[in-house]
Amino acid sequence: MRVIAISLVALIALALVPLVASDYQIGLLIGLATYVTLATAWSLFSGHTRYISLATVAFYGIGAYTVAVLNETLPYPIVLLVAGLVGAVVALLVGLSTLRLSGVYFVIFTFGLAELVRQLITWYEVNVTGTLGRYIFLDITAREIYWQMLALGAVTIALAAYIQRRRLGLALRVIGDDETVASHAGINLAQTKLLAFVLSAILLTLAGAIVSPRWVYVEPSIVFNPTVSFLTVIMALLGGANRLWGPALGAVPLFLVFEWLSADFPDTYPIIMGLLFIGVVFLLPNGVIAGLESLRNKWTRQT
Repeated sequence: MRVIAISLVALIALALVPLVASDYQIGLLIGLATYVTLATAWSLFSGHTRYISLATVAFYGIGAYTVAVLNETLPYPIVLLVAGLVGAVVALLVGLSTLRLSGVYFVIFTFGLAELVRQLITWYEVNVTGTLGRYIFLDITAREIYWQMLALGAVTIALAAYIQRRRLGLALRVIGDDETVASHAGINLAQTKLLAFVLSAILLTLAGAIVSPRWVYVEPSIVFNPTVSFLTVIMALLGGANRLWGPALGAVPLFLVFEWLSADFPDTYPIIMGLLFIGVVFLLPNGVIAGLESLRNKWTRQT
C-alpha cells in the first residue's frame, strides 16, 4: 500500500508540473513521458521473454498515422480507440506468423517489419493519394498532450505491475528462461507470447497516436524513424528490462542525454549512442537495478 500511495503522490506532482513549466520544459516532459511509456510497454513482452523486438516504431508510427488520417473525420477519443484497434490487429497478424521465430531471426524480422510498414505507407501516399505528408489539425495544447501521455504511462506501469503478479507474468518469465521447460510445464507458448505482444503493441500504438498532434505535420520518414526503436531498447536494457521500474529508470537519464547530444553534436550523436548501446550490453547486461543489487549483496557478504 505504501508503494501505491507514493506512486499516486508522485503522479499528482508530475501532473501539476506543467502549470509552472515553460513551453520548452513541457516539451521535455512530453518526451520523457513518451519514452518511459514506450520502454515500459516494450518490456511487457520483450523484457520477460527476452525476444528483442525492434518493431516499436512500426506501432508508434501506425498510431501517429491513424490520427493523421482520421483527425478531420472522427472525434479525437474515437480516433485513439481506432488507433489502438489497428495496433492490436497488426500485432495479432504479425504475432501469429512470427512468434515461432526466436533469437536473431526475430530481431531481424521486427526490424524489417518497421521498414516494411514505412515503405507500404510511402507507396500508398505517393501512388494513391498523390501526396506524402499529412497535417494534423487538432485543438490540443502541449499541456494536454503531456497529461494524456502521463496517464498512458501510469496505465502502462500499472498494467506491467499487475501482469508481473499474475500467472501471465510467471509464464512469460518461464518462457524467457527456457521455452522447452515452459512447454513441458503446460504453458501455452503461442497464446502467452501473443497476448503479451498484442498488449505491448496497443500501448506503443497509443503512445504514437497521443504524441502525434505535437508535430502538426507527419510523414513516414518522421514517424517511422528507427531511432525510436533503438532508443527504447537501450533505455529498457539500461534500467533493467525485466524489472517494473527498470525501463523508466533507464528512460529518464538516457532521454536527457539524447536531447543534449542531438542538440550539441548533431553529426556525431548516432555514433555516441551506438557506443553507449554496446557499453550497456557488455557492462550492465541485466540493467542498473540488477547491478546495484549485485553490489549490495557482495557488500553484505563481505561485512
